[in-house]
Amino acid sequence: MTGSYFMELEYRYGAHNYKPIPVVIEKGEGVWVWDVEGNKYLDMLSAYSALNHGHRHPKIIEALRRQTEKLTLTSRAFYNNLLGQFEEKLALFSGYEKVLPMNTGAEAVESALKIARKWAYYKKGIPMNKGNIIVAEGNFHGRTITIVSFSTEEQYRDGFGPYTPGFKVAPFGDSKAVEKLIDDETIGVLVEPIQGEGGVRVPPEGYLRELREICSKHRALLLFDEIQTGLGRTGKIFAWHWEDAKPDILILGKALGGGVYPVSAVLANDQIMDVLKPGDHGSTFGGNPLAAAVGIAAIEVLENERLDLRAFELGEYFMKQLRSIESDYVKEVRGKGLLIGVEIKKEYGTARPFCEKLAKLGVLCKETHDQVVRFAPPLVIKSEEIDWALERISKVLTEPIQVKEKATENSQKAHPLKG
Repeated sequence: MTGSYFMELEYRYGAHNYKPIPVVIEKGEGVWVWDVEGNKYLDMLSAYSALNHGHRHPKIIEALRRQTEKLTLTSRAFYNNLLGQFEEKLALFSGYEKVLPMNTGAEAVESALKIARKWAYYKKGIPMNKGNIIVAEGNFHGRTITIVSFSTEEQYRDGFGPYTPGFKVAPFGDSKAVEKLIDDETIGVLVEPIQGEGGVRVPPEGYLRELREICSKHRALLLFDEIQTGLGRTGKIFAWHWEDAKPDILILGKALGGGVYPVSAVLANDQIMDVLKPGDHGSTFGGNPLAAAVGIAAIEVLENERLDLRAFELGEYFMKQLRSIESDYVKEVRGKGLLIGVEIKKEYGTARPFCEKLAKLGVLCKETHDQVVRFAPPLVIKSEEIDWALERISKVLTEPIQVKEKATENSQKAHPLKG
């Protein structure tokens, strides 16, 4: 069957909340994927950094396979023999005393917000239900009701009110603006060290460190959402390592599942995490033995193969080569490690057509925040594979294009095979 068949099937029976690049992927290995018609592509998106280890890393697949033959789910009504091992591994690896295992990134963010609020009311002494949390403009932490309540992207909020109160917004990268918003009822500050969905926005040097100092000064919690930036993506194990700005609460997901299973976690020290008592919070699947086995393997591969160092070295090379391309269409190339954004000037339309052209040449990437082509390949990529991609990227960024008018609302919802 052709790709058209599967796209038609999804369009007919699936909710229309995504607009994928028109490629139907059937198989993957390492940094490469194949569509249902046998065409080969280089994956330069990594499922939004969930595939840091590449597709079907053999050690992670083996850990998954072994565990499926023993036990997959118990719920937290009982102990399982792997959860404690996973929690110990992640705690020692990250430098925190306690781990709260969850499944998805949005779940982990919601869990972190609950922990921070309860800490503020029972430990800091903020009047009950009066606390506020400061977030950054352009943030993306997921799509639950509470999370979209403090989003600054209108589409993420449209039609989903009433919104959850208790949040203030500061410009991303402006630590002074954050401090001005702090008052006696401030619980903490929640930011992404680099905004991925926001357009691969890298804050000014010193921003993370300044946030750490401000939160310490005002006895407010610092929360970093490292769901996309963590586990080697930016060239460090965690992006906060770039400025030695350890947060009070660290939120992880995506690559923690090794590209094969949803695993997320909230990390904090005892005096914060101990606000949770039996019955306060839970998850049927959170901390299940299959997730624990995969999480342990994902951390071990990251450590043993030094994927953070690979991301640092290859990211420097990749960005240098991208910046050397003489393109009238490019406004800026920015990023850290192998989280890279190429911003397209607005007068040349959006980034979407560039991504579609690259797909036809065998390079899979995706636009974000309208104008930015995001490149985030698996950290196991080789320099020669980056060179292979660069040939095609250079071609697309330098060939003549026909500028189209901005798509209307109806065309955004168009049939995938008809526009």
